[in-house]
Amino acid sequence: MGRLKLVIANKNYSSWSMRAWVLLRELGIDFEEVPLKFNPDVSVVGIERYSAVGKVPVLIVDGEPVWDSLAICETVAELFPEKHTWPREKRARQVARSVCAEMHSGFQAMRHSMPMNIRGRHPGKGMNPDTRRDIDRVVSIWQECRRNFGADGDLLFGGFSVADAYFVPVAMRFATYAVELSSVAKAYAESVCALPSVREWMDAAKRETEFVAADEPYAQK
Repeated sequence: MGRLKLVIANKNYSSWSMRAWVLLRELGIDFEEVPLKFNPDVSVVGIERYSAVGKVPVLIVDGEPVWDSLAICETVAELFPEKHTWPREKRARQVARSVCAEMHSGFQAMRHSMPMNIRGRHPGKGMNPDTRRDIDRVVSIWQECRRNFGADGDLLFGGFSVADAYFVPVAMRFATYAVELSSVAKAYAESVCALPSVREWMDAAKRETEFVAADEPYAQK
């Protein structure tokens, strides 16, 4: 297998890119980063070269694209079984896949009202009954995973897994919008944000200067 390439967009805004990048980096898997940029309408400049879908991330494996972050995570699990990207225990693995799929397809209110913006600080913005329900569900997932499967470490299933890569952009949102959390959820958010890969991504995001208006609904005009 040749060297992997991962096509991503702006680190400050691209939560989908963050998931795949953090997974690869935290597991110590070598890859070439291909950084693209969002247009003002959040389309991705130059993505057509890598995928007809028009979205990031894209993992290039032996010259062939794998698109969609969940497909990328499963591909990484298949290519590197020794990395144990999913929890080793069967029931934990089932739950991890379920919560990742729920995150992948759900939480639309939170995504819309609280877009990821690592550089930004907008306490209280975006909070409404719909986002509150999404937040409560995320907190419930975190608490249940920590209680039922997290005894061997500080993350959702003890050690690092796809599930943590999937929920770290939510932890970014909770910081940006100063969301109050239960003690368990707060401790988990702090633990996942302290991962070396996450710190590296955040530092790079804070150095970016591009402003994408579609992801900045609360910026001062």
